[in-house]
Amino acid sequence: MNPINKIVYEPFGVCDGKEIFKFKLKNIHGNSVELLNYGAIVKSIVVPDKNGKKENVVLGFPTLEGYLKDTSYIGATVGRFANRINNAEFSIENKTYYLDKNDGKNNNHSGSAGFNTKVLDFSVNEDSVIFTLESKNEEGGFPGNVSAKVIYKWTDKNELKIEFLAVADEPTPLNFTNHSYFNLSACAEKIHHHKLNIQSTKILESTPDYIPTGKIISADNYLFFNYKLTDVMQNNGLNIYYVFDRISANENAVCELFDEKSGRLMRVYTSYPGVQLYTGDYLNSETIGEHSKNYKAFDGLCLECQYYPDSPNHANFPNTIFQTGQVYNETITYAFDTILL
Repeated sequence: MNPINKIVYEPFGVCDGKEIFKFKLKNIHGNSVELLNYGAIVKSIVVPDKNGKKENVVLGFPTLEGYLKDTSYIGATVGRFANRINNAEFSIENKTYYLDKNDGKNNNHSGSAGFNTKVLDFSVNEDSVIFTLESKNEEGGFPGNVSAKVIYKWTDKNELKIEFLAVADEPTPLNFTNHSYFNLSACAEKIHHHKLNIQSTKILESTPDYIPTGKIISADNYLFFNYKLTDVMQNNGLNIYYVFDRISANENAVCELFDEKSGRLMRVYTSYPGVQLYTGDYLNSETIGEHSKNYKAFDGLCLECQYYPDSPNHANFPNTIFQTGQVYNETITYAFDTILL
């Protein structure tokens, strides 16, 4: 039997009078993940390349200051509602709720109610860290008190497993995701030469400010079937929601990201119906990151598995209004491997 790999944590700073801790999860191979109870953030994922060199493959900051100044949701858990809500408003049973307008006229990633800037309570088990948060009624304009949990596990197979659990005391929209920026070259290069595969032939049609029109259309020129990002991006950034081709959740990977030089491969598994691909074109960090540089455009990309953006305003989208006492339970797994070509 393998010895139990202990999870250790240490102080990382103070925010709003609350202590922030850094948690380190290490597996039997010595590969590790670091987490923070500020924003339930993934601070680092250290995995080997094809030659065994271990490096951090997500963007992050060495100090709390970097996260407090960050405006790009680097590594954060996003909730109550990931992505945009048109005109920062929605209705439930003929009652309209008005949210923070933090992205032009729209609400993005929940505004002031966003989990990304909250200090979460925590508990540590033998194989997991559990972050908990009580989001109060009317916070950011959202109805209902929400009790939320984010559970992280780091396995001996180099899988970061994330489980989102929540329940509310009145009907409210819920949509959680992880906003890590991945760069499998460990920032030796920008992301353009990564290869990406997404199990999707359809995307949401969107306006120039990334609000869905309600139409689900063919991905056409935005298909990713083992293509280099640069072949599809053509010097532009991408911020697109892909609808998975599968009818229901299954055990197959929905995305694969590959960096040929390092040989690192990341597979993504999820219970969600789709993924928001964001290529980090607005990255512009004030402080120096984990990779000894200020992060700029295309230094990392996000694969944000989630429900459809703006779904409370589209009756034809999968429902995201959770009723009183209805349990929200969704998962994302990022699994790391290497390939020798």
